[in-house]
Amino acid sequence: MLNLCDVGYDNDAFMELHVPALLEMLDIPYSGAGPAGLGLCYDKALVRAVAASLDVPVPLETYFSSDDQAATAPSVFPALIKPNHGDGSIGITRDAVVETWEQAIDQLGRLREEMPGRPILIQEFLTGAEYSVGIVGNPGLAIRALPVLEVDYSGLDGDLPRLLSYESKWVPDSPYWEQIAYREAQLDEDTRRKLVDHSTILFERLGCRDYARFDFRADAEGEIKLLEVNPNPGWSWDAKLNMMATSAGLRYSELLRLIIEAAQERVAAARPRLAMPEPERRAVGQR
Repeated sequence: MLNLCDVGYDNDAFMELHVPALLEMLDIPYSGAGPAGLGLCYDKALVRAVAASLDVPVPLETYFSSDDQAATAPSVFPALIKPNHGDGSIGITRDAVVETWEQAIDQLGRLREEMPGRPILIQEFLTGAEYSVGIVGNPGLAIRALPVLEVDYSGLDGDLPRLLSYESKWVPDSPYWEQIAYREAQLDEDTRRKLVDHSTILFERLGCRDYARFDFRADAEGEIKLLEVNPNPGWSWDAKLNMMATSAGLRYSELLRLIIEAAQERVAAARPRLAMPEPERRAVGQR
């Protein structure tokens, strides 16, 4: 069983989308989402449309095509301007949160220069509590929700926008890296169940497999809305998924075992002969 992190795609979109397709063609089992699920979740606007169709609350948003000469001004400020395609918070910096239309014009220009040809989203910036839900397993087999994780922005410099920016993941000397913490969310049961239900149905509809992470954030009025879906989230020892597993009392090795076993169970269910004892497989092949 191959894990996609073993191939070293290093957040490169080409590798992340094309390595699974190659593995599928070669009939090599691997853990994580397939090409269809990865491609679907890579398009943030499409994920938002699917979520809205399932009555999962989503932020207000404007899709700005790369060849548009003008975009509809955000109906509310602050607004978040980010690439429609991408992962690892690429293109999301402290400048991505804008307070005026003039700032929005500047950020649009920066993104168009840095990422030519890539569509852009102008989105309501959610300012409330931020949560992540981790799912391990597969629909129709065993599926498990890990404890909900909350982002703790209380230690972040007061003049910085509260968001998980590119700096928070890739720039160790940034205050976003050093001052943001995480903790198990303290939610009432109805809210927790709603987040898990939203995540579980999106997991199935978006073609996720074995493990995935779903990020949500509350608006100023407290309504929790979907931020994005991560079909192949990092599961290194310091990643969010392992933080959730730790809250569930799982060791890191146990989290990895759950992911690998989920993939093995899925593959075995899709290939009944592989689950047979060797003598039975030989007998089937001789018929």
